[in-house]
Amino acid sequence: MSTKDAYYIPHKATWPVIGTAGLFCMLAGFANYLNGSSAGVFWMLTGLSIFIVMLVGWFTLQSTESESGTFNKQVGNSYRIGMMWFIFSEVAFFCVFFGTLWYTRNLSVPWLGEGATKEFLHPLFEGTWPTNGPEQLGLDKEGNRIFGVEFEPMGAWGLPFLNTLLLLSSGVTCTWAHHGLLKKNRSQLIKGLIATVALGFIFVLCQAVEYHEAYSEGLTLGTGIYGSTFFMLTGFHGFHVCVGAIILSVVLFRSWKGHFTPDNHFAFEAAAWYWHFVDVVWLGLFIFVYLM
Repeated sequence: MSTKDAYYIPHKATWPVIGTAGLFCMLAGFANYLNGSSAGVFWMLTGLSIFIVMLVGWFTLQSTESESGTFNKQVGNSYRIGMMWFIFSEVAFFCVFFGTLWYTRNLSVPWLGEGATKEFLHPLFEGTWPTNGPEQLGLDKEGNRIFGVEFEPMGAWGLPFLNTLLLLSSGVTCTWAHHGLLKKNRSQLIKGLIATVALGFIFVLCQAVEYHEAYSEGLTLGTGIYGSTFFMLTGFHGFHVCVGAIILSVVLFRSWKGHFTPDNHFAFEAAAWYWHFVDVVWLGLFIFVYLM
């Protein structure tokens, strides 16, 4: 077997261990912060710094190995299979949350509003969606009667619809950049990636504005099951958009440095697959969270 056809076995990796240490520090710091510890913020920032160093180091190592011709076709195929399984796990991740929303809206809340269950819970409770917990009944946290409580779900045709257009447009620009790469048109590749990254970060900015508006109007994580499922679904998706935009930024930088060819561009493919997955998940969120 020639060296070209031999399967490449990576050397012993230390970056995963460093990344794990950074995540541990971040989570430990966050837990201490929630419990009022003054050291919580320090450990969160320390963990974040370690994690960023890991990303830079690992991305640099991978790009160096790729551009040096270390990987052969068999390695590329194994990378693609690995990325497919990763996206499958992400699909399963979001399916759990969509399942939670479906169960709560169609089974749990209606059941709580029926017969003896309703009387046991509270005679004023209505098993309708959306519900914001005790405040739906006009009660405060101690169960005392209050007045003037109004609750409305998040509207679909403001920032959510704008964010839908932004993400759909970013999917188009990402595909346009891919076609530029395949045609050896580096200018098109770079312009398409710039547009995709910009649209992604604008989406995150719009979602931050939406969250500020929601909290200002009283919709929070503590606003009953509607508030918790809303922020759980949209928050995790927003996190994935941030991750995707960062990955595409790295791909943009590598493209600007002259990396990738029509025959060797797995990093771009992986980023594009992930980004299209994020687009599809948002369409599901827009329909099931905002419209239904």
